[in-house]
Amino acid sequence: MLANDLLKVGLVSISDRASTGVYADQGIPALEEWLTTALTSPWQAETRLIADEQAAIEQTLIELVDHAGCHLILTTGGTGPALRDVTPEATLAVGDKEMPGFGEEMRRISLNFVPTAILSRQVAVIRKQALIINLPGQPKAIRETLEGVRNADGEVIHAGIFAAVPYCIDLIGGPYAETDPAVIKAFRPKSAVRPPR
Repeated sequence: MLANDLLKVGLVSISDRASTGVYADQGIPALEEWLTTALTSPWQAETRLIADEQAAIEQTLIELVDHAGCHLILTTGGTGPALRDVTPEATLAVGDKEMPGFGEEMRRISLNFVPTAILSRQVAVIRKQALIINLPGQPKAIRETLEGVRNADGEVIHAGIFAAVPYCIDLIGGPYAETDPAVIKAFRPKSAVRPPR
């Protein structure tokens, strides 16, 4: 395996209480578990557990892209309307380009499950050669937005946002990431599909 084949993923859980040990963080374990089932190509996680402080979030995202070399960063928490929820502001502050389709689609997926999804303010941006996406805070909602909506037979009736992530990473110069179609089928135009490893 070449070093440039390895997808580096930053996983950032943003929670005042979890970061001070009031309760155990659930965000990073949920993300690691989902990515382990979804990705079939090599990947490595860089994890951070931080408080809901805009300066700390911005600093963490910059460090993960500029110094740790992450190609993808998934944040969890801090995206609601509460006064302490500043993850979207921090994300937009460090981004070079906004990718509004991700936030729009996450809210649309979550509205299949809860009417309060409309209160979510998740955003996604490109910083240099990295895609940064704000995910919801709850493990169940994380899985639903990444993987999509399934019917009673387990068939996907509304694709999750991760279907678009590998091709986005291709377009910004990152490694070719492959997924298990049983979990999430990555979409690429035929011209961008490589033969299986």
